[in-house]
Amino acid sequence: MTTHILAQLNVARMKTPLDAPEMTDFVANLDRINTLAEQSPGFVWRLQTEGGDATALRPLGDQMLINLSLWVDVGALKDFVYRSAHTEIMRRRRDWFESMEAAYMVLWWVPQGHRPNVAEAVERLGLLREQGISAEAFTFREIFEPPSVAGD
Repeated sequence: MTTHILAQLNVARMKTPLDAPEMTDFVANLDRINTLAEQSPGFVWRLQTEGGDATALRPLGDQMLINLSLWVDVGALKDFVYRSAHTEIMRRRRDWFESMEAAYMVLWWVPQGHRPNVAEAVERLGLLREQGISAEAFTFREIFEPPSVAGD
């Protein structure tokens, strides 16, 4: 049994402000997709305001949305991302978000009970961008085992 859970951060640069007509479909699906995530097997937690709004958090600038969440393991997150209604929204991401050249998603293991803050998550994304994939900052392309499994 592992003593760690999976943290994930993804960021997206909006083409227009969130309240622009071009973002209507994205905004209209937020509650549905967030609820789907929260009800998915293996979901642990997601960053949001006390009112339940993650889009209000803009630590990387007005045009950047962040999504920070915790999952029991990589399989649970992959099932949500690629095998749920979330996939239909991902297919439309170019309608709402600019293409990003740098990495926009990072995974890393945290001890159970730990809730990463935005600074920690952004630091992991920076680590991935600067040094590439490692046990401290990885992606779905190359997955590292949690520390208790890897023997770290």
